[in-house]
Amino acid sequence: MHPDSSTGMVSAMSNTAPMVSVIIPTFNRNGMLKDAVDSVLDQEYGNTELIVVDDGSTDATVRMLSAYQNRLRLIRQENRGVSSARNAGIRAAAGTLIALLDSDDLWLPGKLRAQVDYFEAHPEALICQTEEIWIRNGVRVNPGKRHRKEAGDIFERSLAMCLVSPSAVMMRKSLLGEVGLFDESLTACEDYDLWLRIAWKHPVHLIDTPLIIKRGGHADQLSRMPELDKYRIRSICNLLDRGCLSPSQEEASVGMLKTKCAIYAQGCRKRGRDEDALYYDLLAGRYESCGNSRK
Repeated sequence: MHPDSSTGMVSAMSNTAPMVSVIIPTFNRNGMLKDAVDSVLDQEYGNTELIVVDDGSTDATVRMLSAYQNRLRLIRQENRGVSSARNAGIRAAAGTLIALLDSDDLWLPGKLRAQVDYFEAHPEALICQTEEIWIRNGVRVNPGKRHRKEAGDIFERSLAMCLVSPSAVMMRKSLLGEVGLFDESLTACEDYDLWLRIAWKHPVHLIDTPLIIKRGGHADQLSRMPELDKYRIRSICNLLDRGCLSPSQEEASVGMLKTKCAIYAQGCRKRGRDEDALYYDLLAGRYESCGNSRK
């Protein structure tokens, strides 16, 4: 196979049930990826297509996936990052509903059916997620209170940290047409950025049942990257610059921006990066006043 090539796929179609496009981005996770793929193919909801986007893997990923033949579609590209890989899958998707699954996670039985049923019962809903089970280094752990998921207006709570899990999400494809896709310029926190662009305007619905297993502790997790707040700061600034937020949302965003800039600047000073520290001190000051009076 060559980069940007794809293989065919087959799914059990129904005339009435909405089609779900499931997108798995992957990079050198041959071992964990099989569990993720199997958890999708084992779902009882039939009207699906599974798109795996291989972001330039150099391991046995392609050989392993070839055993699935036409049960999935494989898109290959040069290594461009998880945002690019997810976006490639979204652009290729034929479904009206988009479900994401990270290659180190897996779904429990009934996940797709539960979310499709939720959307059919709540036609106003544009995005929903499920609860999740956390596994760290093979051991189940309980999320802390600060990670507790809520339904509805989660924007202000989401400013501190990401409260939506990509693997737990299903969205109407039309929502991504409205807010845009993942920001490919962000090396990390690309999901934090997208959820903020959604949550300032739309409620995030929740199925309060754990239907995914979120596996962590491995060295290549993006959430283990250093300096994550740098990317969150950029996301908050982008939203503030758009001028789309309500007064209360803007006040909360400016407050969180100042907090994150202060913490990040302090870290820069500890590492002798005084010029970077000054930049973030001044950046926070730019948004000292809400509304159009910013400098």
